[in-house]
Amino acid sequence: MSTQTPDYDPATFEAAAQTYWREQKVFEVTEDSERPKFYCLTMFPYPSGKLHMGHVRNYTLGDVIARHKRMCGYNVLQPMGWDSFGLPAENAAIANRTPPAQWTYANIDHMRGQFESLGMAFDWSRELTTCKPDYYRWEQWFFTRLVDKGLAYKKNATVNWDPVDQTVLANEQVVDGRGWRSGAPVERREIAQWFIKTTDYAQEMLDALDTLDWPDAVKTMQRNWIGRSEGLSITFDVSGSDEQITVYTTRPDTLMGASYLAVAPEHPLVDAQLDSNPDLAKFVAECRSSTVSEAVLEAQDKAGCPLGLTVDHPLTGEPLPVWVANFVLMGYGTGAVMSVPAHDQRDWEFAGKYGLPIPQVITPADGAEVDISEGAYTERGLLINSGEFDRLDFDAAFAAIATKLEADGRAQRQVNFRLRDWGVSRQRYWGCPIPMIHDAEHGEVPAEEFPVTLPEELAPDGSGSPLKDYAPFVETTSPKTGEPAKRETDTFDTFFESSWYYARFCSPGNDQAMLDERAKYWLPVDQYIGGVEHATMHLMYARFFHKAMRDEGLVDCDEPFARYLPQGMVLGDCYFRDNAKGGKDYFAPDEVDITRDDKGRVVAATAKADGQPVVVGPQEKMSKSKRNGVDPQDAVAAVGADAVRLFAMFAAPPDQTLVWSDAGLEGASRFLKRYWRLVQAIVAGDLPGKELAAADVRRKLHETIAKVGDDMGRRQSFNTAVAALMELVNTLYKLDAADADAAAVARESLLAITQMLAPFSPHVTHAAWAALDGAGALEDAVWPEHDPALLVADTVEYMVQVNGKLRGRIAVPAEADKAAVEAAAVADENVLRHIDGKPLRRVIVVPGKLVNLVV
Repeated sequence: MSTQTPDYDPATFEAAAQTYWREQKVFEVTEDSERPKFYCLTMFPYPSGKLHMGHVRNYTLGDVIARHKRMCGYNVLQPMGWDSFGLPAENAAIANRTPPAQWTYANIDHMRGQFESLGMAFDWSRELTTCKPDYYRWEQWFFTRLVDKGLAYKKNATVNWDPVDQTVLANEQVVDGRGWRSGAPVERREIAQWFIKTTDYAQEMLDALDTLDWPDAVKTMQRNWIGRSEGLSITFDVSGSDEQITVYTTRPDTLMGASYLAVAPEHPLVDAQLDSNPDLAKFVAECRSSTVSEAVLEAQDKAGCPLGLTVDHPLTGEPLPVWVANFVLMGYGTGAVMSVPAHDQRDWEFAGKYGLPIPQVITPADGAEVDISEGAYTERGLLINSGEFDRLDFDAAFAAIATKLEADGRAQRQVNFRLRDWGVSRQRYWGCPIPMIHDAEHGEVPAEEFPVTLPEELAPDGSGSPLKDYAPFVETTSPKTGEPAKRETDTFDTFFESSWYYARFCSPGNDQAMLDERAKYWLPVDQYIGGVEHATMHLMYARFFHKAMRDEGLVDCDEPFARYLPQGMVLGDCYFRDNAKGGKDYFAPDEVDITRDDKGRVVAATAKADGQPVVVGPQEKMSKSKRNGVDPQDAVAAVGADAVRLFAMFAAPPDQTLVWSDAGLEGASRFLKRYWRLVQAIVAGDLPGKELAAADVRRKLHETIAKVGDDMGRRQSFNTAVAALMELVNTLYKLDAADADAAAVARESLLAITQMLAPFSPHVTHAAWAALDGAGALEDAVWPEHDPALLVADTVEYMVQVNGKLRGRIAVPAEADKAAVEAAAVADENVLRHIDGKPLRRVIVVPGKLVNLVV
């Protein structure tokens, strides 16, 4: 091979390719009825200031898919924008004493440049920024449409209050009793909130999961979150009064085992008892300072206090005490539960703690004994101690008890959902203003002019939203009366903006409507990519929003995302020393010198500052707190964007955890250099190999085309696609230069390799395509097709074992029968040596794979 070849120079390749894409507007697309469309979208980022390796992996996944589909003949849309409202900007503004808008827009400019440096094939002409009025004006308009339809409403509600971030949190945003961003203990407060009636679409969202090409685990998470159940709504009369308590139960078969009712601290019957019961007042005050997150309440110690009331059992008339319990939520169901301690473990623990009766009314159908003193029996079975219902199984008891109570007007059959209406009010500044006006005469009135613009010049100081006291925003006139009125100062939960952005990408520049006919061309998103942590918030809200937009006539499909790929995390090495406070002081990778073993694993490290040892900890998710992140720009500067992209795709399957490895990154770079040398050799007509015939190389080429196409499309197994390309490059290095067909096969192979490698490493392949005189632009080159005839091998290789141990390999004609295969196996020189004249007792032939000779 000639050594007179242009150097592999990533910076030169990147500049040339990116300039071409930008000047030729290669990735800007419009609707085209002549080609099938493909909308590829990766969850848009929050503009935090800089990309991390998790971003790089995520967006490279989408870019590989989009580029591949384009080469397969699709009209591909891959847009990019910014989820730019939210608390991080507000917190940065508080720290820097500047308006969050300045911080946000500066970060966007920086991150846009980072994306471009990675070679992402985004249609930047559709860029949107959710904190700009030209975007959020349309969600404000749409919200007023939801208000008009009764799908949005305001009510007092017990909420999770984050005392640090000074805002309400959705239940999903409470993690182990703390705010998901601030980490502060969450409090329970009752304030007026705006809600969206997501529950109106619960059944439809549940049913439609079966139509989606999503991972089963994600669909299961959504099914569990929606939580459909069938049961009875049962009314208990409060003894000696006209008051009633209604409960919902999925186990009416256990009704005869109810020994008490538990109500939420906020239940209407509780307030009337507080003045006369100091112990109750103290207990309720303690409860109201805790979270309303169901998961947290389920895990905490169960506590209660007698309310001082009883209710009449609807079947027997017996009095049952009513308790106020810390595990009952007013926002779930009726704020009251029927407690059956013998058949519910939580109720059993509570009853045992407070000495309440535990009557057993269910026994195993197989006659097995259960000891209720050891714990609740929660399985279905046969009824006992239940009078006329004894010996009925679950279904028969459900029907019989429901029929009797319905006849008495004390119950009705009901379908319930765990899903709650979506509370969208947030008491923060940096968000989209909720477009409502408080009219003294008419109450809450929708705005009629949009946008209701957020004043961007304000600088929050941490004491709550500055909007509340900003008269130019608050003071307005009522659209109903023209009289002075006040604007709503709450802003939307930022999930509101991310619930419909995918649709707005389809109608860029339209200042007359939220969406237009272009959205009906592009939607649904064909491939959506993003973290599985969004399974029960973003993905659920977006599905609701899409169905609501459909019912408004804005879109004509039922679901926003046809196929969903949740990418795995990126892990990095951790280095630390234990400190005197019992914590850890972490070191960044560039602050330590490391020692590796012969397999490239880190086995020791010392701090560069003092030369003393540091602990090499377990690999963990890259984060600022662990200081184990790798700056993508540093990696690009070291080995080029193509190698970074290639490593991100090769190191692990897309849905699995990726462990960052400098050695792996260097390996990706070496492969690209090897590929580039091969390009230069073939351009110069200087083929390097001697071993393989052209026909064998061509067969390998078409096997690889078939495999990579399947890996890229159906399987989405990008790591194995890269491995196949690496193997093919190695094969091409062995092509016999003396073969008459060598030059033609080499060119055919390398053109195909360049096309298949282009989605992963678009810059060097852009240069290689030009060097190889490829027809037209590489980005529009048609994905190579394999020749099925070449996948049928002339010969088949068999492994030959003697008494189960590998002793040789043979190649026989593909059409050879069993006798011919056996004959070739026993004739192999090495096999003969191990048979050593011994008689054959048995010959086992596994067609196409193996011959085992038993002697």
